Amino acid sequence: MEVVHPAVAGIDVHKKIIWVAVRLPGRHQPIIKTYRTFWRALQKMATDLAALGVTDVAMESTGVYWWPVYHALAATGRIAVCVANAEHLKSVPGRKTDVRDCQWIAELHQFGLLRPSFIPAQDVAALRARTRYRKKLIEQRTAEGQRLAKVLEDAGIKIDSVATRLLGVSGRDMIEALIAGQRDPQTLAALARGVLRRKSDDLVMACDGRFTGTHAAMCRLHLDAYDHATATITELDELVAQASAPFEPVIARLMTVPGIGRRTAEVIVAETGGDMSRFPAAEQLAAWAGLAPGNRESAGKRRRAATRKGNTHLKAAMVEAAWSTGRTRSRIGARFRRLVRRFGKHNAKKAAVAIAHTLIRIAWAVMATNSDYREDGADFYDRREARHAEHLAARYQKTLQRLGYQVTLIPPDPGPAGHPGPAGHHAPDQPRHPAA
Repeated sequence: MEVVHPAVAGIDVHKKIIWVAVRLPGRHQPIIKTYRTFWRALQKMATDLAALGVTDVAMESTGVYWWPVYHALAATGRIAVCVANAEHLKSVPGRKTDVRDCQWIAELHQFGLLRPSFIPAQDVAALRARTRYRKKLIEQRTAEGQRLAKVLEDAGIKIDSVATRLLGVSGRDMIEALIAGQRDPQTLAALARGVLRRKSDDLVMACDGRFTGTHAAMCRLHLDAYDHATATITELDELVAQASAPFEPVIARLMTVPGIGRRTAEVIVAETGGDMSRFPAAEQLAAWAGLAPGNRESAGKRRRAATRKGNTHLKAAMVEAAWSTGRTRSRIGARFRRLVRRFGKHNAKKAAVAIAHTLIRIAWAVMATNSDYREDGADFYDRREARHAEHLAARYQKTLQRLGYQVTLIPPDPGPAGHPGPAGHHAPDQPRHPAA
């Protein structure tokens, strides 16, 4: 095999120690060294490798322990670092010790057999850390709300069975009153505001339970934790806004896509860097995000397969955006509703993943072409089918006749310009974005 990287090192990373194997031109036996993972020791390791003439280093992406090793090597400015996916390396047989492990990594990288992972730049990494932590805090806040609901359920208080949101303004006032010692259902129901007042009779029954001092103490703890998470999320939103300022043009363009709000756009930029030069095609970005269909082909037959593994943070954000498109008057929203009808409501999650695949491809086009998304209209599929109206009518007529119905087709009245009924129009010069 052809040697791609003549002077190369392979590193087996652990929490407290790293093993380094150096392969140099003209030397048959590798140089094996060990270093502790303190920062000064890692800096010495990087200096030693540079002094040996090493130009390329490969290591596994082992948890978070590779981070300081990577930064120490990158700081030299003379060593190219390849962080390989651990899943890509673990299937290789015959590696039983750390010494053999680092040697095997060095040998693979010497012949160019390792695929490097995407390592974000410092500004992208700062944005990524904040968006990921914000997601965790939102999940924690949701969990506190669920725990609060469980306490109220144990007390027989069923506010969430009547109100749309347990921790809305009305629900919050009722819970605070319960904690303060109020037990009269009529008084509690009178705290309702807005349209919830119309359900006063149901609220009276919902607020009549066995709420005790123990329940009050637990509710106080959960409410305080919920409020603390909310305050932290608000503070984190400001930090995210600061980190995302350099990417504001990209975020603004992504927000033109139906279903993609500011937070989702920030996640897309944080996970991909907003630079599509790393992903030459939309299919590659979809596969990296774990939204591309899996391949399972045998004997010339393609069988059903789950989506691939990928970036879980980006995938979750795109699936959430897909669910929100179902409430929009857009082509993507119309496609989501069509897929739900095709798959059935019990398979709506399958439709959401398909729409998430469409959204990530559109996001790639928006970022790759530096252009806004242009909407085709919610009636896009109706207009497309109208061009084949006679064929569709004949097919549906035959289907109904097979079911025993007698069908008579009555042509529609022509519109003002001789076309059947009103229809929207899509300007031919608008750029189209790839869709699944």
